[in-house]
Amino acid sequence: MVRIRAFENAAEIASQGGVAAWGLDTSAKPALVRGPLHLSTGQEAIPAGVCAHLCHADLLTSTHRGHGHTLAKGANVTRMMSELFGRTTGTNRGKGGSMHIADFSVGMLGANGVVAAGLPIAVGAAHALKLRGEAAIAVSFFGDGAINRGPFLEALNWARVFELPVLFVCEDNRISATTATGPMTAGSGASARANALDIPACTVDGNDVQAVYDIAGELIAQIRQGAGPRLLHARTDRHKGHVSVDPATYRNPDEVAQALLRDPIPRARGALEALGLGEEAARVAQAAENEIAAALREAEAAPFPAPQDAYTDVADTGEGVWQ
Repeated sequence: MVRIRAFENAAEIASQGGVAAWGLDTSAKPALVRGPLHLSTGQEAIPAGVCAHLCHADLLTSTHRGHGHTLAKGANVTRMMSELFGRTTGTNRGKGGSMHIADFSVGMLGANGVVAAGLPIAVGAAHALKLRGEAAIAVSFFGDGAINRGPFLEALNWARVFELPVLFVCEDNRISATTATGPMTAGSGASARANALDIPACTVDGNDVQAVYDIAGELIAQIRQGAGPRLLHARTDRHKGHVSVDPATYRNPDEVAQALLRDPIPRARGALEALGLGEEAARVAQAAENEIAAALREAEAAPFPAPQDAYTDVADTGEGVWQ
């Protein structure tokens, strides 16, 4: 969780044009992060609690707010930061950026700029795993706004009909971009809709990493035993605006203040301190800060892709082959 938080904090500052706190020279330079940046600050307990149960072979799809999922699945922080900076050493050679970051080497099939688009991709991956007789599972993270889009219904229906090994994880922060989700959503939300399709669902406090870990472990064990799809509805809070340069003045300041009080990281640290692990928690947090500082320096020093690289990693529709 602290690695994700440190990464998001650093990326946010870099997207706004200044990372002097990490010793980088930003004089007369534009923002280091290229393209839109959607932060998952405040939601760290969900990817941490879920991905702790995943194996290297398990597959993952994410959203446009996908840094935390990618890190929790095991992606390298320096390669991720380089991708955000548009550098050739990035996970996608600087061509994907934040919204389309992917790392197949750890089973992360990709973030996605289209709301709900990761759901059918995860279901397709899960179907492939089943057809191949592989023991791995697929996990799809999505926001509460996605349940009002067609791919949500299509994905859950297909997963149930074919008894696929997939866990759907709804990160319910109650806001879709800049609009409150509640007034736009009929019924009781993600869990009720999953149950209507005969997919067992559990609701959890998404700011309690131990609770997320426990329930996710139960659901993932059921999926691995062949029980078919499951859904985890995790209620959480988005601390930031829709994008990193969004001051979020459309949000009720009292609601934001209450969300900050539910921050999962101080909550987890308090639990560790109660167990006598306060010093260890502080050490881990400082190690994460040092790790991200090093990643920033390496990413800033890495080269941009050469112009001719624009013609690689693309389909040649004329000959039907991949370059």
